[in-house]
Amino acid sequence: MKLGVENIKLDIDFVRSQFPAFDNPLSRDWAFFENAGGSYVPKQVINKLNQFMIATKVQPYADYPMSKSAGDNMDISTKFFAEMINAKENEIIIGGSTSINLYVLSKALEYFIEPGDEIIVTNQDHEANISPWRRLTNSGAIIKEWSFNKDNYELDILDLKKIISKKTKIVAVTHCSNIIGSINNLKEIADLVHSVKGLLIGDGVSFAPHGFPDVKELGVDFYSFSLYKTYGPHLGLLYGKEDILKILPNQNHEFLDGKYPYTLNPGGPNHEELASLSGIFDYFNLIFKHHFGYSNSNNIRKKIQRVNSLISSYEEYIANIFLEYVSNKDDLKILGKNNIKNKNRAPTISLIHRNKSSKEFSNHLIKNKIATRNDNFYAWRCLKNLGIDNNDGVVRISMLHYNTKEEVLNLIDAIDSF
Repeated sequence: MKLGVENIKLDIDFVRSQFPAFDNPLSRDWAFFENAGGSYVPKQVINKLNQFMIATKVQPYADYPMSKSAGDNMDISTKFFAEMINAKENEIIIGGSTSINLYVLSKALEYFIEPGDEIIVTNQDHEANISPWRRLTNSGAIIKEWSFNKDNYELDILDLKKIISKKTKIVAVTHCSNIIGSINNLKEIADLVHSVKGLLIGDGVSFAPHGFPDVKELGVDFYSFSLYKTYGPHLGLLYGKEDILKILPNQNHEFLDGKYPYTLNPGGPNHEELASLSGIFDYFNLIFKHHFGYSNSNNIRKKIQRVNSLISSYEEYIANIFLEYVSNKDDLKILGKNNIKNKNRAPTISLIHRNKSSKEFSNHLIKNKIATRNDNFYAWRCLKNLGIDNNDGVVRISMLHYNTKEEVLNLIDAIDSF
């Protein structure tokens, strides 16, 4: 019988053996549940970063060997990440962060905004995908807000249909809320936005850590996510359709005019961190080989899809243990769905304690070696809509595929002792 992904379970011990943090004296005794703020990094990324700094920390793309190697390794990372998300190499920008990438993109798109044009943003998003677009009122844009339902926390596409019009030029929406955890149907939203000849800007920061997306399948015009939340260094990736990138006004040095996608990356990428990104592919490729064996296929995207499914199944398993527990706790409130099924939400779980402040709750968990925090997590509009104090915020438990069932049970014990 040929084994499919449904027959294979994630080897959690093998996964954790790839992350030095689980052996480090400072971090090894902690259950790390602040992954939505930034993930741990596998040794493949660390080794490539170290090698670059030791042997090739020079200006890249010259003909001498250290410089040539530096440039080659930077290009390899770009190539791998393009294939991992089903994009062309000239359709991705590796910049300093998602916030920076979207701000630069907004300045480029501002050129096409005329007075009276409409831009739709949500109040479910991280601020990175809201404030750059709201600022375009300076160019005469009219901002409309697509608000989520306060009863079920969801963005209803019927509400989008009520406010979208032929004047809509941009719709900016999160693929997955970093507070609510809901997965929004970007493909359906893209079809609607394109029917009025608008552009869709998707924020995948809270989605990508749980499975790298196929941007062509989503149909988005632009898509961003943070590489430091997908097992890499502090960088952000921005995808854009080539036919749009080539007409955007240059935001970089004058001599780079017309040389997209560099036109949207002023100052260029961080060399050593970009070069280390191929270590993320190496890690995912190793996970594939360990679970599925050697493959003659050179189709990187198909390998990523199989690893995505493997990871999602495991994350669903451990997250549902916790979600079921919290659902039966009268003094805790979950923001969002109380069960994950077929990846309908991320294992990013925001909690409110009905009798204690989020700060008190978070401090108690930290005393019990549960690494988390209370905050608004830059989604202050979301919390404001729910009447939650932005200073105290929520306690967010965010899981990744290297978390264990034992850690989840320790988290439950810690909450029970509060």
